[in-house]
Amino acid sequence: MRDEKFEFEVSAAGRVNLIGEHIDYCGGKVLPAALPMRNVVSVRRNGTNAIRLSWTDLPDRISLEIGKFEQYRDCKHAKYQAGCAHFWQEAGHKLVGCDLRFNCNIPFGSGLSSSAAIEVSTIAALAVAAGEPFDKKEVALVAQRAEHEFAGVKCGIMDQYVSACGKKGNAVLLDCKRIEHTYVPVLLGDCALVIANSNKPHSLVESRYNERRAETEEALARLREKTDITCLADLTPREFEQLSSALSGTILRRTRHVVYECERVRLAVEAMRAGDMDGFGALLNASHDSLRDLYEVTGRELDSLAAAARSHPGCLGSRMTGGGFGGCTVSLIRREAREDFEKFVTERYRRETGYVPSFYAADPADGITVREL
Repeated sequence: MRDEKFEFEVSAAGRVNLIGEHIDYCGGKVLPAALPMRNVVSVRRNGTNAIRLSWTDLPDRISLEIGKFEQYRDCKHAKYQAGCAHFWQEAGHKLVGCDLRFNCNIPFGSGLSSSAAIEVSTIAALAVAAGEPFDKKEVALVAQRAEHEFAGVKCGIMDQYVSACGKKGNAVLLDCKRIEHTYVPVLLGDCALVIANSNKPHSLVESRYNERRAETEEALARLREKTDITCLADLTPREFEQLSSALSGTILRRTRHVVYECERVRLAVEAMRAGDMDGFGALLNASHDSLRDLYEVTGRELDSLAAAARSHPGCLGSRMTGGGFGGCTVSLIRREAREDFEKFVTERYRRETGYVPSFYAADPADGITVREL
């Protein structure tokens, strides 16, 4: 690539889901927050018919010919960008030749949505290069489509949405059925949110994520023979208990998680707004237990990490966050206990699994940012 300076710096955030796991694709409300960890794209127009990609931590240089993005579907390092460009153009937006340099400080395979941040920042960067304004919600929806059709993960809208629309100091209460959101100030008093990375990488494509989605779709089909719901999140706990005889076995367990996780999100928002940190922490614990026992997406490492966190006296609650099968937990702790908490969890988790965890602050940040250089 040419050596002249870049014109813009565009970024999008990683995310932590505070509560509401595996319900976004069931039409539920979720409570994620954007993180300070980001994917940053340096942008400059290049006057060609190609989008040229480079990375600060990879030697690769890949050139995507505009209008021929399908041929890059299986390109390991460029399929996300190619998918985003393809569907952004298909949505009627202008593309111009440009150079995009990527710098991501979100740990890959951690469940903190590095892929969503890459997708969202890519689309925003393409819009900036073309001199077009963009709507953050549309960016998120196009990014989700790229994940579905180029990366092969049938994810819900949460990751891309909060990566685009996050707001500093706030969680995003996202209604995944209506694709609408409100902001919930994260006011934790003398507490703090801490992310712990199990350092066991996960892959949603290789995991049973798509299998879980198929199971919930089967549950919905069965229940719609009894009621006129449009998604599993339409069910209240009381309605679910009245209809649960239509389900059995694995499908029943998956649905029970979805229904009660939706209820936990509602209660968590109430607890946060009331400053009830004990109540919020208890909901985090209940969420993890449901994901472990009913949805079966945790695994040995995440269970060990959450248990280690809960056994520390300064911890009010801990749960896995993200798709599962590896990745991270999020814990609510007393702020003054953080140093001892991290040391305690590290020692216990390493003893039980052989892995050494990494820790990150979970201070809510903004979603897409654009800076002219």
